[in-house]
Amino acid sequence: MTPAPETRAGVLPSQALREMIAAGALAGAPEITPEQVQPASLDLRLGTVAYRVRASFLTGQSNTVADRLPEFEMHRIELGAEGAVLEKGCVYLVPLMERLALPEGISAVANAKSSTGRLDLLTRLVIDGGAEFDRIPAGYTGPLYAEICPRSFSVKVRPGMRLNQMRLRQGDAVLSDADLTEMHAESPLVTGGAPVIADGLGFSVDLRPKDGTLVGYRAKPHTGVIDLDRLGHYPIAEFWEDVRSENARIILDPGAFYILVSREAVTIPPDTAAEMAPYLAMVGEFRVHYAGFFDPGFGHAAAGGAGARGVLEVRCHEAPFVLEHGQIVGRLIYERMLAEPDVLYGREIASNYQGQGLKLSKHFQPS
Repeated sequence: MTPAPETRAGVLPSQALREMIAAGALAGAPEITPEQVQPASLDLRLGTVAYRVRASFLTGQSNTVADRLPEFEMHRIELGAEGAVLEKGCVYLVPLMERLALPEGISAVANAKSSTGRLDLLTRLVIDGGAEFDRIPAGYTGPLYAEICPRSFSVKVRPGMRLNQMRLRQGDAVLSDADLTEMHAESPLVTGGAPVIADGLGFSVDLRPKDGTLVGYRAKPHTGVIDLDRLGHYPIAEFWEDVRSENARIILDPGAFYILVSREAVTIPPDTAAEMAPYLAMVGEFRVHYAGFFDPGFGHAAAGGAGARGVLEVRCHEAPFVLEHGQIVGRLIYERMLAEPDVLYGREIASNYQGQGLKLSKHFQPS
């Protein structure tokens, strides 16, 4: 891959990812497939074995995952063609099929895919010498691992499944609040109210729907296994309780997991990408779950969208908490692309969530 000029910063688009694959900077066994390349990220595939571990861990500098794994391993599970069940409340470490040989100046960040997060399936990237999850320093060479902790539902997985994704960037690509204000003035980034721009684009929760009292879903505590290969298969009522509100507020229960939706519809222009981040910790006893990346074209008119609302994966902490309509719950951090991707979310890339409202993962039957 021909590196971009040193003065430029940005997220690598799909065509640059393909160049890195061709150059061997992104490699896989078996080889990386075209379907893994997204507009601004690369899907990562589970390998053939999962290690049940006593606890989540980071390797720390100068250590490899292989060095530390014997300290925590409880048993090994062969995934195989028939799949294997990862049980709710347990922690697993799965070697991925991909490995990296990043050039100097190119770093990476990982996140769970949308459907993974909507199942409350905590999935984080682990690397050799890592001091934090989901962050890969520039120039890293080595294997990749997924730490998986099912928190609401037990799931069946198979080799090759794609639960998380990785975004590569050169330099600091984050757009400033001034940049966002200027962009919004030229073409609105958000509809449904004046933009809240402070360390990113803030968004709030919708607890006053126009079509009734249903405002979200709450995961049931005792359910069956979800086979991640089965799409549109599971009845919603077997896994979720309806969350309804007559007064535009709900009370979140400690430890419970909710699917809600943003009040605003957001747009990601083709020359930008975004990532959902939690709002300030002092706003309440909850956090928006580890939501994923928002690709270039999400909610954008040129890619078949007219704004799309963000699905919120919410977990309450120690105390019951009153969540009210319009309360700010998260923010989008926008980043500049090095170039506009040659494929856009919702246009060339098929999308389950373009133009979405309140929506569960693609594994459930339509409501």
